[in-house]
Amino acid sequence: MSNIEELNVPFDPFADVEEESSPKTTSYIHLRIQQRNGRKTLTTLQGLPTEYDAKKILKQFKKEFACNGTVVEDEELGNVLQLSGDQRLKIAEFLVKEEIAKKANIKVHGF
Repeated sequence: MSNIEELNVPFDPFADVEEESSPKTTSYIHLRIQQRNGRKTLTTLQGLPTEYDAKKILKQFKKEFACNGTVVEDEELGNVLQLSGDQRLKIAEFLVKEEIAKKANIKVHGF
């Protein structure tokens, strides 16, 4: 018998995976695009670090990109910024330029 069976501990195939991923704790910023009506689109930003004020960043986005936006508070995802139009690349450049996030920590999703 193996050591695991002697201790009556059920085998968990994902135990090692959870332990390996927890020390990294690399939080990504996700930029997504959603299709609305016709040619209208909505850009969402998720995973902004909590030390930054989402409302102030949104205000700067709206001013710099000439678009409308809002902050949606979600229980699981935290603050999600929504901007009208396809602003994914502009947001990514802004976050890197202002040193809010590194380019490697920004994930751009969508078509």
